[in-house]
Amino acid sequence: MSQTPPSLRARAEIDLAALRANVRALRARAPQAALMAVVKSDAYGHGMVPCARAALAAGATWLGTATPQEALALRAAGIQARVLCWLWTPGGPWREGIEAGLDMAVSGLWALREVTAAAREAGQPARIQLKADTGLGRNGCQPADWPGLIAAALAAESEGTVKVTGLWSHFACADEPGHPSITAQLDAFGDMVTYAEKAGIAPEVRHIANSPATLTLPESHFDLVRTGIAMYGVSPSPEVGAHDALGLRPVMTLAASVALVKRVPAGHGVSYGHHYVTAEETTLGLIPLGYADGIPRHASGRGPVLVGGEWRRVAGRVAMDQFVVDLGGQSVPEGAQALLFGPGDRGEPSAEDWAQAAGTIAYEIVTRIGTRVPRVYLNEEPTEPTESREFNEGGAAR
Repeated sequence: MSQTPPSLRARAEIDLAALRANVRALRARAPQAALMAVVKSDAYGHGMVPCARAALAAGATWLGTATPQEALALRAAGIQARVLCWLWTPGGPWREGIEAGLDMAVSGLWALREVTAAAREAGQPARIQLKADTGLGRNGCQPADWPGLIAAALAAESEGTVKVTGLWSHFACADEPGHPSITAQLDAFGDMVTYAEKAGIAPEVRHIANSPATLTLPESHFDLVRTGIAMYGVSPSPEVGAHDALGLRPVMTLAASVALVKRVPAGHGVSYGHHYVTAEETTLGLIPLGYADGIPRHASGRGPVLVGGEWRRVAGRVAMDQFVVDLGGQSVPEGAQALLFGPGDRGEPSAEDWAQAAGTIAYEIVTRIGTRVPRVYLNEEPTEPTESREFNEGGAAR
């Protein structure tokens, strides 16, 4: 029976060959556009630095992060590809970003004021990308405020403090094919780009396509597509299609060693609150993962696990460090492998199965796997780092 190495309570295996294949498949979906590999949130829980390197090896030419700290960590790791970071707050490390050669998103006049001040201090221009709010209602400049932002950005270009490298936006409902907001946002983006370019902005790239738009909306590809969840082999939504139908392979496999196997009588309560009580004498298996590791408590009583070649469900509540499965009449040895999710080669559940059990989305399932679970990297290429095959959640070598 397959076992997780005894030194590891649990492990998240990250198949870099699958990630590279996914990047190539996504590039084929948008052959005329460059591809940005989005590695925010520790590459959706997969490990930012190893995944960034693998994506670049497969043909990505840009990287995307949410926070400037993530982008600066890529630079600290020696990665020199173009990096766009977009979630800035007042007082952010603008000067550090300028000196690191980052492309930095600007959604309003306050940000433009701060980045131009930092550029004067640094003595070099900042690379900025102006973000338009075309209907998502989060970050980005509203259409009514766009002329003012464009005028201010042109003035900053004239004085040499910024270079506008991109114009971009983000979809609200691209994971719901046919949603009326998709066409409305495309039209709004086209109008705002046209206005900016007629005013004198000459961007290197215009982009709005996220993973679902890359897969389903070729008219949205423009100069660059930003692929996040699809790069990790997870479908953006059931409506877009299952991962295998999209030509994608899940990159993460989450496994644990069964910590204890024991017989209990009928009527035995299991885990906090006794929400599960055994119907008859049975065998329980203890899985040493819990919500502190990112296992969703909302999947209590429903989360699927492959143990001993059969799917089992979480019995009772998921606790902080562990949960229980009812093995019925089956017995497995301690140390036997429990597969929570993966690509399905061994019949294991998928991240989407866990998402359905928890009432959430597969993005959350993979991203929330915590720092106590080591990432073990498989199928590294010679051009990728080989000095260590385990990284912590921030991407630094253990």
